[in-house]
Amino acid sequence: MSETNPGIKHVASALARQTLLDGSLTRPVAGKRPIRILPWLQVVKIGGRSIMDRGAEAILPIVDEIRRLLPEHRLLILTGAGIRARHLYSVALDLGLPVGSLAPLAATEAGQNGHILAAMLAPEGVSYVEHDTLASQLAIHLSATRAVVGSAFPPYHHHEFPGLRLPPHRADAGAFLLADALGAAGLTIVEDVDGIFTADPNGPEGGSAQLLPEVSAAELAAFKGSLPVDPAFVEVLATARHLERVQIVNGLVPGRLTAALRGEHVGTVIRTGAAG
Repeated sequence: MSETNPGIKHVASALARQTLLDGSLTRPVAGKRPIRILPWLQVVKIGGRSIMDRGAEAILPIVDEIRRLLPEHRLLILTGAGIRARHLYSVALDLGLPVGSLAPLAATEAGQNGHILAAMLAPEGVSYVEHDTLASQLAIHLSATRAVVGSAFPPYHHHEFPGLRLPPHRADAGAFLLADALGAAGLTIVEDVDGIFTADPNGPEGGSAQLLPEVSAAELAAFKGSLPVDPAFVEVLATARHLERVQIVNGLVPGRLTAALRGEHVGTVIRTGAAG
């Protein structure tokens, strides 16, 4: 505290007389790289439609693999929404609901998938937690257990950006934003394909599709083919402050998730815009 006038106290601050909307003024104060809150955390996003919707044949092997990984890593496991969210979208759009009303509906389904996964891992002390807990109490939960499960959907809900009929920020974008905000050690996205291909491997040109072992955020933004991730995920890659790479792996192949968390290159590695 500093006194400039008798009886009036002022808090010294470089931003006291500046507009917070002017980047050139805030950069000297906020331009430093933020600290990593949980630098030992590995974030794993499990696809809703690609993994959870497949039922026991896909879920049980992933659960067994995660169970074996618990002694090696402390994990935040985030689940996406599946086919039920698309049914919700169809009904909500038919009723004329705005995009801000569609977002929490899909997030609910992602949470249901998370509850299923957490129930399977409950014998290992793993529980599902809501967004508020992830934001404020994740560290204490992970001091008591090796993994926590949550929804990958970002909690924009009725604050979702207008202009589109479907919520643009879905599970992939949400998992990335949370992992980067926490300063996590890494983010692994588990899907039902080996990574990003030059063409849709399940489409008409699947025979000529080639796996891209590595791609930059800029290259992905200019990519014209089919992607196994949400478009908003591609947009936020360039804004990363901590995560320098994200790997997409095939969760239907046993051992791929284990290898990825051990630092092996077993899918498509995406280089973000974060400085090393």
